[in-house]
Amino acid sequence: KVNVPQEESLEDSDVDADFKAQNVTLEAILQNATSDNPVIQLSAVQAARKLLSSDRNPPIDDLIKSGILPILVNCLERDDNPSLQFEAAWALTNIASGTSAQTQAVVQSNAVPLFLRLLHSPHQNVCEQAVWALGNIIGDGPQCRDYVISLGVVKPLLSFINPSIPITFLRNVTWVIVNLCRNKDPPPPMETVQELSVLFCFLQILVDTVWALSYLTDGGNEQIQMVIDSGVVPFLVPLLSHQEVKVQTAALRAVGNIVTGTDEQTQVVLNCDVLSHFPNLLTHPKEKINKEAVWFLSNITAGNQQQVQAVIDAGLIPMIIHQLAKGDFGTQKEAAWAISNLTISGRKDQVEYLVQQNVIPPFCNLLSVKDSQVVQVVLDGLKNILIMAGDEASTIAEIIEECGGLEKIEALQQHENEDIYKLAFEIIDQYFSGDDGFSLRPAKVSRGWGWGGSAPCPQPTSSTRGGQTTALGQI
Repeated sequence: KVNVPQEESLEDSDVDADFKAQNVTLEAILQNATSDNPVIQLSAVQAARKLLSSDRNPPIDDLIKSGILPILVNCLERDDNPSLQFEAAWALTNIASGTSAQTQAVVQSNAVPLFLRLLHSPHQNVCEQAVWALGNIIGDGPQCRDYVISLGVVKPLLSFINPSIPITFLRNVTWVIVNLCRNKDPPPPMETVQELSVLFCFLQILVDTVWALSYLTDGGNEQIQMVIDSGVVPFLVPLLSHQEVKVQTAALRAVGNIVTGTDEQTQVVLNCDVLSHFPNLLTHPKEKINKEAVWFLSNITAGNQQQVQAVIDAGLIPMIIHQLAKGDFGTQKEAAWAISNLTISGRKDQVEYLVQQNVIPPFCNLLSVKDSQVVQVVLDGLKNILIMAGDEASTIAEIIEECGGLEKIEALQQHENEDIYKLAFEIIDQYFSGDDGFSLRPAKVSRGWGWGGSAPCPQPTSSTRGGQTTALGQI
């Protein structure tokens, strides 16, 4: 069951007060709805529809008891008056969106064959309203579904799926098709399933279209802006929660490429509530989805401080840290970038939040991997955290030592990569060595996690990857 659509040309707010002011009664509506005057008749049917459109307990049962259903059904036959057909169809749609008994009342009034007939109306608004009504009826259960199927609903529905159909109309059509497939006790007839199999090619078209967008957004900031200017981003983001993994994957790559652009381009994606999709993506059973999701977030944490805060507010940092600790190596690598980028872009309190979420132990664990780039990213991140901690650096140093990180950093002073051994030496020299040059356990502090003071910090260091990232290979 769904809410009825909003009509732009009519003011439907405060319906009850409006009708009381006009002293309009159900009896008057019923009488005028059978008037020979087309203006009076249309006004009465429209009045009934407005009552049924009220957000505050629409009087569906009262209207059914008044005997208006046969009148509304007769109006569906008035091909000479499409406005009357539209208003009557809308009113019946509202009734069918109620309880099962109310839906059955519409069915028993013999409205369904007329709704099917209206699918062939030359007036699009009439067609669309008939589709909406049928969707409510089909959604009532298997009995109504099979009845509507028996009258031949599938073929006209499929005929609406074409490039010229407006997106709102297409959504209604696909919603009805979903209702046709929804109930499985019993499932829809096999013949219906076979008829609907043509939609599988549309799924592939969707997948291919979204991949095309991902290729377009992989061509630099100018092409990213062209895609943004097309207005497609608000339609692209919801596909991150599509039931088909192929669609999710393509959409994730496309939005991921967009956030490799400027902060302004990244914000366009964030404004579409994109982060709400990421708890599911970060816990997806497919590891490659996890990897791409963390890659996406690594580009958000490379943005401005407001964008970093958006990731924190969405509750995603603990999930990134979980992938840092437990993901496969490709995902861990992206998580290392996400954390390191945050230490570059984030404010002091944002970096402190990372530490509070226990990021340091899994971060340090990656210091022993063979991938030199990952090792350098982690060293950069650790150094940035130590720099940002200021007077509280000894607290961070203690955590690093207690989780075995110090031992790993000491070993990296012998690394074959010059940048790595220099960076390891700098960290040891600045944060772990006493005057005699020997490594020392940092002094305990009683302040716990909090970092006091507001003195300016030295500029954090960045790895060779910089702020934004390049796309991964297609998965």
